[in-house]
Amino acid sequence: MIAGLFRRANARRRAVEGLHLALSMAARQPGLYTRLGVPDTVEGRFEALCLHAILVLRRLSRLPAPAAEVAQDLVNSVFTQLDASLRELGVGDMGVSKRMKKLGAAFYGRATGYDAALDAGDTAALRAALVRNVLGGEGDGTGLAAYVQAVDAALAAVDLDGLLGDGPPFPKPDGFAPAFAPNEDRAGDRA
Repeated sequence: MIAGLFRRANARRRAVEGLHLALSMAARQPGLYTRLGVPDTVEGRFEALCLHAILVLRRLSRLPAPAAEVAQDLVNSVFTQLDASLRELGVGDMGVSKRMKKLGAAFYGRATGYDAALDAGDTAALRAALVRNVLGGEGDGTGLAAYVQAVDAALAAVDLDGLLGDGPPFPKPDGFAPAFAPNEDRAGDRA
């Protein structure tokens, strides 16, 4: 009996690790940085990871049990990785604790803002939140908002087995780039 419980716990842990890996891979898609304007910095990568985690957690919050347990395991996994990353950067124990509190507050604040905008179908509010948080106040966020809405719609069609089995259906961000991508030269600018 205990062996059965242990096997199930290990299976869920592996499934959550796979989900976390899928989030990390989605947050590293080059198109986010080259086409949608996410800064290729430590902060930008944190924002991209948070954004994808928030979208998956949003979906998990709408699914029946045991989705809430999976969501908590995913949050724990993401924050354990962030803690380890801070330590690798040389932040001491006291500093890690303070920074983790700030990161947690930022994460949940962003989740609340993105959730409200997506629930209301308020593209302007979503764009403003993404520009402020993810894009560091630069750009208009049109392409990124379209990407986020597409991810949210794709996730809405997936159940828990799909999330844990095939992984979240993250589209390629390249297809959501504005007519003029932030890192491209404009012919009119070369005069």
